[in-house]
Amino acid sequence: MLPDAFILQFDRALRTVFARAGSRRTYPDTGVAEAELSAAEKRHAAGLMRINHSGEVCAQALYAGQALTARNPEAQRALLLAADEETEHLAWCEKRLEELGSHKSVLNPLWYVGSFALGAFAGALGDKWNLGFLAETERQVEGHLDSHLDTLPEQDAKSRAIVAQMKIDEAKHADTAIALGGAPLPAPVRGAMQFTSKLLTQAAYRI
Repeated sequence: MLPDAFILQFDRALRTVFARAGSRRTYPDTGVAEAELSAAEKRHAAGLMRINHSGEVCAQALYAGQALTARNPEAQRALLLAADEETEHLAWCEKRLEELGSHKSVLNPLWYVGSFALGAFAGALGDKWNLGFLAETERQVEGHLDSHLDTLPEQDAKSRAIVAQMKIDEAKHADTAIALGGAPLPAPVRGAMQFTSKLLTQAAYRI
């Protein structure tokens, strides 16, 4: 990696993990009233939103790594566009965590480093696998968001609005990756991704 590229990637990592994210779009929960939640419901909602925030940190790192080693400029643009929208998701989740009186995962730096390395490796395998990895990542995230909509407190309309919009965006990213030629990943790779995701969700929910 050239020195300038290294500096840019290091700056991106610092901003993703430590800086406050911003959103150009209106927050999905704008105008939605805050609900009365019990202490247990707040903890659960915060745990799920912390998982979502950590997932977006991973997505930023994955797409940065993938874009760095992508060979096709169109694939690279798709990855960078997805990463840009994931930044908005970071902002939405961070704001909601604060409203719930909670915090981001302290493990986010670890998630970023591991995801960046994985993304760079995926990109080096070639664009059809790179885009296939993007599509599979988004499909798995979409599944997680579906499960969160099932278990979030019914009255927590603010969290639910955020998760619902994130789900729409993730599906769009997956469809774009497939349209650009992303190949289905082998079952063992999909299984390994699911196992890794399960570890992240269990850790991020608590810390």
